[in-house]
Amino acid sequence: MIPYFQFIHINLGPITIYVWGLFVALGILAAAWLANFLAKRYILSSPLILDASLAAIIGGFLGARIFHVIFYEAAFYLQNPLEVFYIWHGGFSSFGGFLGALAAVWIFLKIRHLTYKEFLPYVDLLTTSLWLGWGIGRIGCFLIHDHPGTLTNFIGAVRFPMLAVTDSNIPMPEDPIYFIPRHDLGLYESILGFILFGLSWVLLPRLAKKQWGLLANITWLIYAVARFGLDFLRATDLENSDARYGGLTPAQWGMLALIFALTSVLLYGRLKPSKLRNTK
Repeated sequence: MIPYFQFIHINLGPITIYVWGLFVALGILAAAWLANFLAKRYILSSPLILDASLAAIIGGFLGARIFHVIFYEAAFYLQNPLEVFYIWHGGFSSFGGFLGALAAVWIFLKIRHLTYKEFLPYVDLLTTSLWLGWGIGRIGCFLIHDHPGTLTNFIGAVRFPMLAVTDSNIPMPEDPIYFIPRHDLGLYESILGFILFGLSWVLLPRLAKKQWGLLANITWLIYAVARFGLDFLRATDLENSDARYGGLTPAQWGMLALIFALTSVLLYGRLKPSKLRNTK
C-alpha cells in the first residue's frame, strides 16, 4: 500500500504556494502548450485554439465553482454566502467544470461565427491536450488527499491517518494503529487522465483521417464510464463526504447523461450513412 504523505503548501519566505493550485496551473500550461503544438502539426490555427483554450479555462473554473456550490454544499453556502467567493478554500466540481468549459466554447463559437463542424478538428486536439492537463492537475488532488475513498485492502490504497481525513491541522500520529487504508480518488483520476492522454496520442493520427470529432467522443465516453464507476469508491463515512442524490453523486448523474448523449452521437454517426445508402 502507498504510505500517507501530504503537501498542502510550499512556503518560500513570505510567499505561500498552494500545491493543488500549482499542479492545476502546471496542467493548464501543459495542455495549452500541447494544443498549440498539435495545431501546428495539423496545420490549424494556433491563435484560434489558444483563444478557445482560454475561454474553456475561464468557463471551466466558473462552472466548477457554481456546480459545487449548488449541488455539493448548498446549505453551507446559504449560511455563509461570502464563502462562495473564497475560492482559495477549495470547492470545485470537475463535472461542473466540464459543463462550464462546454458553455464557454459554445459562446466562443458564436462570437467567432464558427460552426461546430468547422471546429471539430480543434475539439479533438483540445481533448487530447485536456487529458494531459487532467493527469497533471489531479496529482495536486492526490498530494493534498482531498478525495478520500472507502475503506479497502487494495494494494494501491493509501494508508490514511484516521484523523487527517477530517482535520489537516491535527498532527499525524506515527503509531500504525492510527492508519487505515482507503482508496484515493485523486490518484485514480490522475492515472485515468494519463491513460486517456496516451490513448488519444496513439489514436489521434488514425481517427483524424477517418472522422474529426471521433476521438473526443470515444475518450469522453471512456472517461464518463470510468468516472461513474470510480465515484462508487468515494467515502461515505466521513463528515465531508460527497452529497448523494438517489444514492449517486452529482457527478454520477452527470456522467449518466453524458454517456447517453455520447452513445447517441456514436450510434447516429454509424446509422446515418447506411440510412442514406438505403434511400438511393
